[in-house]
Amino acid sequence: MTHPYDPPIQSLTAYLYNHTITNPTVYASARTALLDALGCAIETASKSTEAQKLLGPRVPGTVVPNGFRVPGTGYQLDPVKGAFDLGVLIRYLDHNDALWGREWGHPSVWWGMCWFMVGDDDDEYDDGNDGSRTDNLASILSVTDWLCRTNEPTHNGPPMTIHTLLTALIKTYEIQGIYAQSNAFNTHGTDHVILVKLASAAVVSWLLGLTESQTMATISHVWMDGHPSRVYRGAENTIPRKGWAAGDASMRAVHLALLVRAGQVGVPSVLSAVPWGFYQRDFGGKGFKFIQGFGDWTVRNVLYKVMPVEGHGIAAVEAVLVQRGRLLEMGFGVRDVERIEIRTTRAADLIINKRGPLGNAAERDHCMQFVVALALLKGGVPEVGDYQDESRWVKSQALESLRERVVVVLDDRLTADYLDLEKKSIGSGVKMCLCDGTVLPEVLVEYPIGHVRNPKTSAAVRDKFVRNMRLVFSDAHIAKVLAAVEDDEMSISEFVNLFWLQGSSRPRF
Repeated sequence: MTHPYDPPIQSLTAYLYNHTITNPTVYASARTALLDALGCAIETASKSTEAQKLLGPRVPGTVVPNGFRVPGTGYQLDPVKGAFDLGVLIRYLDHNDALWGREWGHPSVWWGMCWFMVGDDDDEYDDGNDGSRTDNLASILSVTDWLCRTNEPTHNGPPMTIHTLLTALIKTYEIQGIYAQSNAFNTHGTDHVILVKLASAAVVSWLLGLTESQTMATISHVWMDGHPSRVYRGAENTIPRKGWAAGDASMRAVHLALLVRAGQVGVPSVLSAVPWGFYQRDFGGKGFKFIQGFGDWTVRNVLYKVMPVEGHGIAAVEAVLVQRGRLLEMGFGVRDVERIEIRTTRAADLIINKRGPLGNAAERDHCMQFVVALALLKGGVPEVGDYQDESRWVKSQALESLRERVVVVLDDRLTADYLDLEKKSIGSGVKMCLCDGTVLPEVLVEYPIGHVRNPKTSAAVRDKFVRNMRLVFSDAHIAKVLAAVEDDEMSISEFVNLFWLQGSSRPRF
């Protein structure tokens, strides 16, 4: 008799195959997330020479008939390498959406950020990382576009339409989000992209038309895998790998699902087996915890990044720009600032409170002192180019001097509000002390633009998408894309064609 799969694997699979989503508001949120992620991909393809070096077929010159057409490029790739490439494009510039919990992530690269939660004891505390839910889009879009183009008559999965794409997005967000709320993987040294792999592998299995048993087998292979250490996100070890880690996880997710499609079987007790199951080997002998069931909560509660700043630093950037206005109105300048005090959450303190040299762009956009000093000197929000080695800001002695005067202070109330599922703020307060003894009272920003509770978020996210698309496309073409995303019955390949560049006569800068 075959043993049943571990309960978490069964419940995840049941959600995928049996939970129906009907709320139009949820689908509207998914459309916003989809456009934001693809806009980020276009931005990266247009601006980042580092990211461009990672793209394309593994063997130059390889042609894949009916392959995935990678947005923002002229590449047509197999769905495995295509998932990696789109994952890189969405995530590399750290400009896509996010969510917070005990674990972190970017749902859009899974098709997505998750933040830390304080545990019941210190060993359950996760210092977090700004993960993205759109990280999962990489695997979803590569597989669905490929399936749509091959149009296999034996395909048993859902129809390859925009509606299916949005449903897949919602469910990958939810899987990653619910796991991230209560389970701190990086407490055990494991990077949050383990959840990109989990959510993507599960949903890709459903999209491929695998049975529920096969999907559980795929999920079991996710837990059997080795998983990346988060060392490349920490302090002096922060390197550009953080920009392609989610693409790597997405690629692996597609590969595992295709292996099961080819007949590979799973291990039902992959989590609970002693001594080599995941719980014993990688999770301190404890099982997973869940504070709510799967539904559609996550896609309705993401943070959109309207500036390329690590999520915990966005509120401080907004606050310091308000203080800058006050400073100038009073007849003072930046040279008159003696100290900038930032009251913030425990997550921000642990993740982006950094002193000392910053060796690359990946470190700079994850440094509270750098982004705040940059915004104050510049008089505006940071941009991608500001972090690059050749930027005048990176070479600025004034910025380095100001960075030394920025002090981060951990605040218990802001931390509690950050963890409260009813409030879910991501706040920072900025107080400025001047050389003559004048103190500019604190400016507190609890819900920065990009947070679902900020009324300016919707317009800002749409503006960001249009701004990114204008790097390549005309306004008329952008209007066509905005109309297409509302068409539930449009084929996914037709939609993807709108973002592909090869052979295009569309205007480019």
